[in-house]
Amino acid sequence: MTAIDRQGTWQQIQQRAQPWDLVIVGGGITGAGILREAARLGLQCLLLEQQDFVWGTSSRSSKMVHGGLRYIAQGDIALTRHSVQERERLIAEAPGLVERLGYLFPIRKGQIPGKLLFNSLLKVYDTLAGIKTQQYFNAKALLTRVPGLNPEQLKGASYYTDAITDDARLVLRVLHEALHEGGLALNYCRAESLLFDSNHDVNGVLVTNQVDGEQQEVKARVVINATGAWVDHLREPVAQERTIRPLRGSHIIIPHELAPVADALTLFHPQDKRAVFIFPWENTTVIGTTDLDHDADLNSEPAITSAEVDYLLHLAQQQFPLAGINRAAILSTFAGVRPVISKDRNKAPSKEKRDHQVWVNQGLVSVSGGKLTTFRLIALDTLKAAAPLLGADIKSLIHGGNSIITPPTLTPAELSTMGSAPQPPLAPEQAARLLGCYGDRAGDIVQLARDGELTPIPPTRFCLAELRWCAREESVVNLDDLLLRRTRLGLLLKSGGEALFGPLQTICRDELGWDEAQWQRQLQRYRNLWQQHYSVPDA
Repeated sequence: MTAIDRQGTWQQIQQRAQPWDLVIVGGGITGAGILREAARLGLQCLLLEQQDFVWGTSSRSSKMVHGGLRYIAQGDIALTRHSVQERERLIAEAPGLVERLGYLFPIRKGQIPGKLLFNSLLKVYDTLAGIKTQQYFNAKALLTRVPGLNPEQLKGASYYTDAITDDARLVLRVLHEALHEGGLALNYCRAESLLFDSNHDVNGVLVTNQVDGEQQEVKARVVINATGAWVDHLREPVAQERTIRPLRGSHIIIPHELAPVADALTLFHPQDKRAVFIFPWENTTVIGTTDLDHDADLNSEPAITSAEVDYLLHLAQQQFPLAGINRAAILSTFAGVRPVISKDRNKAPSKEKRDHQVWVNQGLVSVSGGKLTTFRLIALDTLKAAAPLLGADIKSLIHGGNSIITPPTLTPAELSTMGSAPQPPLAPEQAARLLGCYGDRAGDIVQLARDGELTPIPPTRFCLAELRWCAREESVVNLDDLLLRRTRLGLLLKSGGEALFGPLQTICRDELGWDEAQWQRQLQRYRNLWQQHYSVPDA
């Protein structure tokens, strides 16, 4: 993997005399996927993100890499097949980052759908993926598997598998793959407006470096607008329409021991019968999601509302009545805004389709919608639309056997013994996780680590050595970049990771050159941000 060099990339942008082949606006999973495939073609391509990489929807998802059972119920077998095949591909290519996870659908007396119908759907689901995981647990076996689950009217549970990931690290891993192929990426660089040639076709963007305020015209043969919920900002001036319905999905994170699930529980909320998940993630338990119209400013961090907290707690308390799950137990919250392509505000948000769409308007190629699992297919659809404008042949991408994630050459056993003498060998599962998240650069993380920095930070799987490497190699500008996206420690630890601030200050001094005054400014900024957008709002 290649380092993300922010200063060097900005200098290349300023000094470049020729237009780029492709400028991609948007640093989430869709933009990263497009950059990865475009760089593979040998195109001169640049990705720009107005905030930090993966600041938006892609770091605030439900973390699930899933095929979508709802598509079978809607009769869309082709979409389901594509989704589960992409899921299986990611599990195979990124072990340690994308991990298979069991899902349980508890069935209680009088519930619809019941065992027969749901198991029939699951058999089709597994068949499309070429696997066989579907089974059924009776009530006794289920209560053994899920301690503390409410036994009232419980008949059993249907079981199947999908997958789970650290969504932010998945995006960063794909970005690194793109940079290794020759692409470039720059965070904190906002595309203010489009540039046009004499025929009124788009030929670039005017950008602002958010760190120093400098502006620069960036010319390109094709501009791709992959900004998700923000897609109308650049598209509306050339399309004369707005097509995105922003929907907020919020989650709460609690200590795992309160709801000690090893599998994701797929549940119907008692209030509105929507599907909501209680699932294990990074040694905690996550409950979500909600599905509501989001009318706040998209450029401000979204946050859970008090009503959403109550909604999610209601479900958790119903399913685990003796666990004492309440507001005081919540470690953190997070909310993301999903882009749904719709102009109909009368339809219930949960009834909206999650399909992606690609538009071409005056040479601007825009894409929005879709799901995390199928990001590679969305990238290919987008490049198909851009190909006539580029004069490029993308058949090699569509029909080739190209991997999304390049397998590391190191093995977990080799990685575990690469540390210096005072460091104990890594546990096999830690080594496998580091290789999944960082590829061969995991070796650099181990070798760069100071004494004790490879020890996982309880109760998480992250370690200080990852913070050190990310600060050095991944274009960190602010403290929240490190704690909320490069790692997820700000979500997984009490008070946003307050207990880490001592050693973290040393890392930021060593790797980012932050003096005491800059550290204090960043610390205050982070505390305010976390309190406003990731803590529990007042009742």
